[in-house]
Amino acid sequence: MLVNGKNECIHCTINNCTYHAKNEDYCTLEAIKVGTHESNPTMKECTDCESFVNKA
Repeated sequence: MLVNGKNECIHCTINNCTYHAKNEDYCTLEAIKVGTHESNPTMKECTDCESFVNKA
């Protein structure tokens, strides 16, 4: 649920994402898609936010 334009359930520190809540470390989307770039992920570094869109 969005509160003041941010989703307090999704913490995010990726400032160059279109969906980052600017001055606060939250996402502005209602939901995100998490995926992987590995065939057998075993660590958090193997996961990706597939909802990411670069601001540039």
